[in-house]
Amino acid sequence: MPIVLAGLQGLGLIVEYITEYTWFAITVGLATWLLLNCFWLLLTRRPAVSAAVSLLMVGGVIVLSQFKWGITYMTATFLDVLLIDTDTVDFLIAVFPQLRWWIAGALVIGIPVLAFLWRSDPFRVPRRWSAAGVVLSLAVIVPMSLAVPEEGWEPFQGVNHVSNFSRSGVYAVSQLMEEGWFEAAASVSDPVPMRSDAACRPPRKLPHIIVVLDESSFDAGSAAGIKLPAGYEQHFRSFDGIKRTLLVEATGGPTWYSEYNLLTGLSARSYGKLKYYLTRIAAERVQRGLPRALSRCGYHTYTLYPALGDFLSARRFQTALGIEHFIDQHGMGTEVEMHSDSFFYDQTLKVVARDRANGPMFVFTYLTANHFPWTVDYHADRTPDWKPPGNTPEIDEYLRRQIMSARDYRDFLKRLEQDFPGEAFLIVRFGDHQPAISNKIIDPGLDSKAVAAKVMAWDPRYFSTYYAIDTVNFSPVDVSSALPVLEGAYMPLMIQEAAGVPLDPSFVEQKRILERCGGKFFDCAHGAEARRFNRLLIDAGLIKGL
Repeated sequence: MPIVLAGLQGLGLIVEYITEYTWFAITVGLATWLLLNCFWLLLTRRPAVSAAVSLLMVGGVIVLSQFKWGITYMTATFLDVLLIDTDTVDFLIAVFPQLRWWIAGALVIGIPVLAFLWRSDPFRVPRRWSAAGVVLSLAVIVPMSLAVPEEGWEPFQGVNHVSNFSRSGVYAVSQLMEEGWFEAAASVSDPVPMRSDAACRPPRKLPHIIVVLDESSFDAGSAAGIKLPAGYEQHFRSFDGIKRTLLVEATGGPTWYSEYNLLTGLSARSYGKLKYYLTRIAAERVQRGLPRALSRCGYHTYTLYPALGDFLSARRFQTALGIEHFIDQHGMGTEVEMHSDSFFYDQTLKVVARDRANGPMFVFTYLTANHFPWTVDYHADRTPDWKPPGNTPEIDEYLRRQIMSARDYRDFLKRLEQDFPGEAFLIVRFGDHQPAISNKIIDPGLDSKAVAAKVMAWDPRYFSTYYAIDTVNFSPVDVSSALPVLEGAYMPLMIQEAAGVPLDPSFVEQKRILERCGGKFFDCAHGAEARRFNRLLIDAGLIKGL
């Protein structure tokens, strides 16, 4: 048994050493190993059993973290465990069917092994020693995690799985204790009504609304020194010839922050560092937003989602907000997420053709052609006349895909006009975030840590994309909210006013904030306006359980 115990401890230490980089990460990782061993010793007093369970937990964290990184390019954090739900389990099994067999195999093998160690382990460790070990390990992990908080770029490196998991646990627990899940003012001195039972009576026939999430797209001309194809910038202009900037809340990654902005009219940053999980946290708790406001005025609401609906509880989140028809990749008859834009535009046309007679439609369509990697020529056959303008290969490939997107969009507008004569359409496109390569071209002289510091400081150059308004057989009713620079949380307001949809009281109040803050929302008054608005929604019962 001493040899078995030494082997388990040695294996645990080796695993920590080969998966952790930098002495800081190794120290936190080793302290975590000590914490696990001492915690299980408190419960069992058997060192071999404690070492075996600790090794299983460390190995499980590393394997699941590597698996998550392979899908989302982010390592696992404590919140993944705290927020685990049926959607998460269903998604993991859908993308990795072998996982159920791995779990079954671990149970079949692990339970007899643990039973054997329990019966065979001759050693018993006094619980006071185990308690001292728990205190000692926490005395290392907690101060180090608070003194050196996880930087925004660290989860994207795919290393330091155990130490990052521990640090995220310290941060999450401290934030939940201090601020809760969601930032909101404690009270509002000037409350205003946020709900109304009055019927929606639009003064004119409402148009169909199509919103297009243009994955990883921004005007690369905003970065100095980029050589652009002829006519490139025209794609970012609206019906009135104006180029408009959208301030988003992510760069190079999480699409769902902008998805949240569009559907709720709220800020992802209200969740603090928990914002990566906001769709899972908000699902069925946040019930105010664009789909429900449009449904109130007779709209039928649709989402064409390019991935599995269980991903980050997207289906549950959106249907709770009023999306009646959530159509994911399986619903569109495809097993892959990435397609040319024409595929998703064709799906949109099919939905409109099928259901337009039932009343005005809201269709939220996602595009994926501009998604990374840009190291491969994606559908090169569709741009036979392409001549690279002379940037790096990655940037030229990105620009080529945007040219392909612009052509597909022009064809889509023509199809709407030809296939549905007399039908009125308002089309809004927006970039959900900049592509990861933008970090290399906005400040080309900076290293990754300096760029990360600018991102953490919310330098607007890294969070600026575009939004554009177009129409078919329709003239926008009111574009007073379509400011040259607009924060993403105002998109639902801007869309409703452009379509001529009467605003409910919550959007009337948000219009006042827009006018006071000049297009800023979370960035207005250091977040005070957003916190006040969140409290109004909570008091009105439109946000629950946060």
